[in-house]
Amino acid sequence: MGRDEHKRKSRKPLGQTPKSEQLEARDVEFAEELADSADIEAQRRAEAADQRASQHQHNRRKS
Repeated sequence: MGRDEHKRKSRKPLGQTPKSEQLEARDVEFAEELADSADIEAQRRAEAADQRASQHQHNRRKS
């Protein structure tokens, strides 16, 4: 790559997902008596990820 290749501005806009194809994140509830081991593991992992994310946010605010 030559040096001048980095100076050019792309005239093409970045691709965007159309509004009709965007999905909202939503939480769903399930009955614990119907849950299998995969459901329980997924719930445990989600809770751990939420905890890590909140810790990360907390640490960023202190800095």
